[in-house]
Amino acid sequence: MPQPTFTDLDGLRALCLSPLPCDAAAMRHIADREALLTKPPGSLGRLEELTRWLGEWQHRSEPRLDHVQCIVFAGNHGVVAQGVSAWPAEVTALMVRNFQTGGAAINQLARVADATLVVLPLEELRPTQDFTLQPAMTEETFLRVVQTGFAAVDPAADLLCLGEMGIGNTTPAAALAAALFGGTGQDWAGPGAGSDDAGMARKVEVIDRGLERHSALLCDPLKAAQCLGGHELAAMMGATLAARMHHIPVLLDGFVCTAAAAALHALHNDGLKHCRVAHCSAEPGHARLSQRLGQKPLLDFGLRLGEGSGAALAVPLLRAALACHLGMHTFAEAGIGG
Repeated sequence: MPQPTFTDLDGLRALCLSPLPCDAAAMRHIADREALLTKPPGSLGRLEELTRWLGEWQHRSEPRLDHVQCIVFAGNHGVVAQGVSAWPAEVTALMVRNFQTGGAAINQLARVADATLVVLPLEELRPTQDFTLQPAMTEETFLRVVQTGFAAVDPAADLLCLGEMGIGNTTPAAALAAALFGGTGQDWAGPGAGSDDAGMARKVEVIDRGLERHSALLCDPLKAAQCLGGHELAAMMGATLAARMHHIPVLLDGFVCTAAAAALHALHNDGLKHCRVAHCSAEPGHARLSQRLGQKPLLDFGLRLGEGSGAALAVPLLRAALACHLGMHTFAEAGIGG
């Protein structure tokens, strides 16, 4: 399938408004086999649903997880100058180096998940603009970074895990969630990487200023993502869109990742059906955001790290679901029944 080139928002919007459908026949084939396996109907609970989900979006009656890709996008944010993070922006580059040398949590979790890890620092880690003063990105930059995220997805992958790194990025994520689903900074802001009470107050006030400054544009989810988001958020949206086109199911990580992808849901109610929220982050807005997307996270371990850690952690769960579906005997094979 040829890769589209995003030269303007209208072209990107047209693709978002026409999401490719799932393979209903593959899903029915999987459901039919489930009914024959040596267990009471539905007794494996959500594992059965996950197998059907993998198959319908891979367009395979026998889903597989031979090639799992995990992408961590990294970016910096101009709004950090407003004191919204307990950490300086320089830590983003230091953590990227840690990823690249194998020293972070995501390196260990990707290895356990047998996933190929890709780390992509965006725009040479130049920060976005401060969204309280001007749009976080120009339209040209926004489209370029969406394109980068789109191109980063391996068309041969069977599953995509998405994650991010960016000091201060829970602030644009909260602002974007508020723009897409309503509310204020108070409704969506959380402590992120450890903001104290004073830092939380600043974060809420900064989000509200950003929402006010760009209020005339926020009825358009793509303009909201451009004005309030960040490079890594835009790239994750592009990667999520690419996965749909390549028939790849997606595991979304925490609050930032889910907020980034949520623009696709706001544009089309079916825009994230190929995705599952991998876990419920300890960031308080994440449970609310997952609910607005109609998603029940797969895990709830109190994670708040980012990096795609929760997405990678859920991969063995999918492998277990698939092993049961493909490896169990049917009643006839086991000689059970009449």
